[in-house]
Amino acid sequence: MSLKITDDCINCDVCEPECPNGAISQGEEIYVIDPNLCTQCVGHYDEPQCQQVCPVDCIPLDENNVESRDELMQKYLRITGKA
Repeated sequence: MSLKITDDCINCDVCEPECPNGAISQGEEIYVIDPNLCTQCVGHYDEPQCQQVCPVDCIPLDENNVESRDELMQKYLRITGKA
């Protein structure tokens, strides 16, 4: 599953630089996560880095983008050109 940023986001700017895949960007009102780039940091880290640094805990799993760990790894390999 990719992650998503909820309306509780306070635009603190700490999540965007932590994303190794460049999946997080500034949206119209709050930061957003591109589900096509989010791998929950699989391939890079053991835990999603954006969740670790978020001061308001507004980055849950995105139930609309369900993926297994294997699928996330395949996405990581595709994104990084290691496939």
